[in-house]
This record gives sequence, structure tokens and C-alpha cells, in this order.
Amino acid sequence: MAACPPYAPEQISRPGYDAVTLGRCAIVNRIQALVLSFFLVVWVSLVAILAAAPEVYDQALRLPPGRHRPVEIAFLTALSAFIALLSIGVLRRWRWAFWLILVAFVFGVLRLPVTVLQLTGVLAASTPTWYVLFQGLLGLVQFAIGLAMLAGYRRSGVWGTL
Repeated sequence: MAACPPYAPEQISRPGYDAVTLGRCAIVNRIQALVLSFFLVVWVSLVAILAAAPEVYDQALRLPPGRHRPVEIAFLTALSAFIALLSIGVLRRWRWAFWLILVAFVFGVLRLPVTVLQLTGVLAASTPTWYVLFQGLLGLVQFAIGLAMLAGYRRSGVWGTL
């Protein structure tokens, strides 16, 4: 497969975008790259947790004791399909995907107080401490990306860049 051709600056610097799609070669802007990178980290984390600590899925899904590998695989498959759909929306710059992701990412900040309350014992944590901390970190990163998306929107519109 041939590499993507180099782009002239006038092709890339269209108003509102620092990216362009020509043929099969797509260049994503910084906001899209951040969102896609986050999705990749989340998906790799889901697979790693299923492989290394499947009991976390059982606790998070509140499954009764026993072997639940088919349920865990079905859950991972459904989440993978949803992440893939959203990733396609990011690459194609779907407006509805932008707003859905933006709202979800901005509300990711709500994970922080929940994490603090679970760590202090005010709320019962049904998952291990490392998972609670990981959820808090993901919420913080989501919120930061959501703020970057808002800044890009204010500057350049939907899927605009900083």
C-alpha cells in the first residue's frame, strides 16, 4: 500500500480545520487525535482488565459468583462496537458524535468526587482500590479533553482544533 502523499499547506489550512481528507489518506486534527487516543487507551484497558483481573468485570456488572466468561466477552464486544462506532464518527467528523462525546467527556468530572467518596469510605466501593483510582484518572482525562473540545469548538466549530 502506498504512503499518503504530502499535502501542500493550502490544502491543510482550510478555515476551521488543520486537517484534510484526500482519497484513502486522512489526517486528523489535534482534538480528533486526543479523542481517538483516549478511546484506544480505554479499549486496551478493557481488554487488559478482562485478561488480568476478570473479577473486576464481575464486581462492576454485579454478577453472582461463578464463571461468567461468555457474559464478560459479550460485554467487551458490545463496548468495542460502541467505541468503534464513535471512532468512525470522530474520523468522519460527525456532528452528533462530537456533541455526544463532548457531553460525556465534560461529565467525566463527576468521577472525581465519586472516587474521593469511595476512597474515604463514604460510598461503598464494589471494585478494588486500583480500579477506583483508575476510574478517577479516566474522569480527569475525559474532562480535560472535553475542555479542549469546547475550546476547539469556540475557535473553529465542530471538530475544530485548538
